[in-house]
Amino acid sequence: MPADMNDYFKKRKPSSSHSSDSNESRSNLGGFENPFGNMGKGASWIIVVLVIGFALFTLKPFTVINSGEVGIKVTTGKFQPEPLGAGLHFYVPVFQKIIPVNTRIRLIIYSTTETSTVGDNYSKNFISGESFEGGVKRNPSIQVLDKRGLTVNIDIAVQYRLKAEAAPATIERWGASWEEKIVNSKVREVVRDVIGQYTAEQLPEMRNEIASAVQTKVAEKIDSLEGEPVLLSSVELRNIDLPPKIKEQIERVQIAKQEVTIAEQQKEQAKQEAQRKAEIARGEAERNRIEAQGEADKIRIEAQEQAKANKLISDSLTPDLIQLEQIKTQAKFNEALRVNKDAQIFLTPGGAVPNIWVDAKSKEKALSTQQ
Repeated sequence: MPADMNDYFKKRKPSSSHSSDSNESRSNLGGFENPFGNMGKGASWIIVVLVIGFALFTLKPFTVINSGEVGIKVTTGKFQPEPLGAGLHFYVPVFQKIIPVNTRIRLIIYSTTETSTVGDNYSKNFISGESFEGGVKRNPSIQVLDKRGLTVNIDIAVQYRLKAEAAPATIERWGASWEEKIVNSKVREVVRDVIGQYTAEQLPEMRNEIASAVQTKVAEKIDSLEGEPVLLSSVELRNIDLPPKIKEQIERVQIAKQEVTIAEQQKEQAKQEAQRKAEIARGEAERNRIEAQGEADKIRIEAQEQAKANKLISDSLTPDLIQLEQIKTQAKFNEALRVNKDAQIFLTPGGAVPNIWVDAKSKEKALSTQQ
């Protein structure tokens, strides 16, 4: 081998101490070289951090409770009585778990009619995994029997929410199907009891009373449960679907009532028209009476005034005044006789005035003309 090659292998030959350490590392790893052998004491801490990170990623020993929810911590099957509020909460995997429960207002619609709904983005019940439409649950219409045994479909909307502070006890006692056991069963029971007291024909007329009775009794039954697990917001009676024959009968009755109402209205209008005409006639008669009374009063007043005037004149006619007037008249007659000597004068008995003047010439002319 050349000298330069001998020098090269001499430089690459490891020291005895380093060779012994390498051999020991290989022996400890079962023949494999330790990749962290050259990293010193920091290698163990890196391994611990990686293991913890892997455990957190795979086991996920924490959960986040959103606003409008509470968390129920279960430790080895036992429910913790105090609910967890919104925020980040840790638990021990395998031994513990946290169940988020929605405490927002929920709506159950009992109806066969499809309608659009608007709600939150939580599409499933966190306990049972049951699907909701935007926080709205749909059930078929409630079929009940009326007082005579006829089938009637009732549409109702019920708003409620789970009581947050009682959520752990509620889920522990009633289980995942608490809504079915607490709300749905009570609503159906009350509706059957209330509707069963009426006949189908009475239901539309008694709608307000029925709605009030259903809401009151549902609230009483739910509030009477131990711990008041559910807070009821409202119970709304939306529709009463009657059998077709009952609908037709009610329509006929309504049409007959409308016809009677129209006839009564026409009768009332005719009555009012007659009263109006009578009032006009009475007003006209009263006006005529007032006018006649006014005319009579006018004549009476004029007569009274004329009588007063005559009385005043009569009182003013003294014998001397009458004699004076007679003398004046006689003077006029004397003056006339000077002009017409053939005139005839007739004096009233007692020499009273006036005297009667007759023109004799005019009388003769008239007689000659007739002949």
